[in-house]
Formats: sequence, C-alpha cells, structure tokens
Amino acid sequence: METIPRRRFEIAVLMTPHFNMAATMTFLDPFRAANYLGGRQIFRWRLVSEAGGLLPASNGAQIETAPLETLGHAHADLVIVASSWTPERFASKPMLTAIRRFARAGAYVGGIDTGAVIMAEAGLLRGRRATVHYEHIDAMAERFPEVEVCEDLFVHEARVGSACGGVASGEYALYLLRELVSDALANDCAKYLFQNEVRGPGTRQTDARREPLGNTAPPKVRRAIDIMERHLETPVPIPEICRMADVSQRQLDRLFRQYVKLSPQSYYRDIRLDRARGLVTQTELALTEVAVACGFASPVHFSRAYKARFGLAPSRDRIEGRVPFEFRAWPMQRGDGDQG
Repeated sequence: METIPRRRFEIAVLMTPHFNMAATMTFLDPFRAANYLGGRQIFRWRLVSEAGGLLPASNGAQIETAPLETLGHAHADLVIVASSWTPERFASKPMLTAIRRFARAGAYVGGIDTGAVIMAEAGLLRGRRATVHYEHIDAMAERFPEVEVCEDLFVHEARVGSACGGVASGEYALYLLRELVSDALANDCAKYLFQNEVRGPGTRQTDARREPLGNTAPPKVRRAIDIMERHLETPVPIPEICRMADVSQRQLDRLFRQYVKLSPQSYYRDIRLDRARGLVTQTELALTEVAVACGFASPVHFSRAYKARFGLAPSRDRIEGRVPFEFRAWPMQRGDGDQG
C-alpha cells in the first residue's frame, strides 16, 4: 500500500467578485475526496477575497470568504486565483501584493478561468505559457504580449499553472494532486468523482473533430467553419470558402441552413462579432481597431452589426460590460419592454 505523506498541504483560494462557482468548487472537490479517501486531513483550504464576507458568484449565488488581510504572512503550498468576468477590475494592489508574496515564499500559484490575467498583472507569467477561458484568450494575448497565451485546458509549468475553468478545473486539480501526493490517491479520487478521463497538459480546449453531444454536421460544413475561424481578421469571400472546402455555394448554403440554422454569411458574421465582443469588453483597443481586427472595414457597419447581435452598441458595451453583474449574457435576456 502506497504511503501518504504525513504533512498537511495548505491551499489558499483568492477569489474575485463574480468568480465562477462551478469551476472553483470543481477544483476543490478532488482535495475533499483525498481527505475522505486518505482518512485524514491531507489538504486544508481557505476561501479568501479582498474585503471578505459574502462574495457573489457569476451564477448569482454567494459564498462566505475571509478578508485577504487575515492571511497575513500565513504559509500556503498552493495558491489559486479564481476569477471570471472582467478580471482586470480586481487586480488590486493588495491582491497583487499577496500573490507576489506567496510566489516569493515558494508557493505554487495557479489561476482558474481568468485567474491567469491577474497572475500576469502580478508579473508571474512573463515568458511563460498560460491559459484562460477561450472567450478571453484574444483579450489576454492583446494585453500581455510577453505571455504565451494558449488554448490548452490547463498549463502546468514549474511553480505556476492555469486552467480554463469548467470541468477542466477538476482535471487540473487531479493532476496537481498526483504531483503532490501519489498516483494511487489521485486515481482513487478520480474514480470517486466519476472522472473517467483526465486529459493532461497540452490538450486543447476545443477539438474540431469532436462535439460533446455529438456532431451531426457533415464534413463539408465543418471544413467551411474551420476556414472561417482561421480568417476572422481578413474575411474570405463565401465563393472562395466553397472552393477551399470543395463544395458548391448552393450546397453549402443548404447544408448550413439545415445543420447550423443560419446562412454561411450570417454564421461567419456572428463568429467575427463574438470575437469583437471579447476585444471590446476585455481590452483598451480603439473600437476602430477592434472593427478592423474582426474583419469590418466600416466602423458604422461594425457598430450596427454589433448592436443587432448583442442589443447595445460597442461603445456602450465597453462601459456596461465592466459593471459587475451576475449573468454574462444579460443584454440578450432583456424583455421587449425592458429599458436599459
């Protein structure tokens, strides 16, 4: 029987308002399982926010946290930064000071969802690889050119790491658990949590060959979508996409309407606008630059298309998108009679 180290590992979870509850709890659950299956408290964690008290999550729930100042000069083996929407708003001096102090003391520092953005602000990721939720990848790469921002599920390098959130947070935790304790206990915890597969570092967040619930779209549609996604800044005309995907324009239009429920032109426009929204709300790029970066030659056309898709102009979204709120998609949840 494999021996479990007698020491206890201390985990500090530094959380920001509107953190992702599911991703954070998914990260902690393998350590809870390790305590149960190991028969003693191998891991202890503290949930901390800058001000302490009830902290709102992105789903509207709240969780009790201790004030950051209570950590003082406490020891931590593992420090996890858990943030989600608008992480740059919460990269305060006290938060950055605490992260740097833990790093200097030899703690492993990791980020969940958009936690790597705050880690980058603290200077921990210069010259390193990191990941965030795919919605924030373009924005982070724009803001931190010294960081190699990748689309991996999670990154683990020496004393720093990051995970893109969601179920990947649990896989990241299991990987760290194996590093800290043992293969045997990590596998037992994975089985206990019904985690049948732990995808390792280097696994991409999205796999073009797979859809979680199956992909019924034919290969010609998937080829066309792949071409579109690779040409967001300089859009390729639909006839050229058809030539590259080896499909007639008439057939592609029919297949898109059948499987995607949009025309190829509408789908292409929408994914360019989705990229634009990340740049609008998560960077300081001029809106004219955002328009060009997403393939819109005319700022007026860009603004009209943006408002039609998201319910408000990009200039207004840049302001309102940085105001704390519980639900990411709130502009599209307004009723017809609601006033913004």
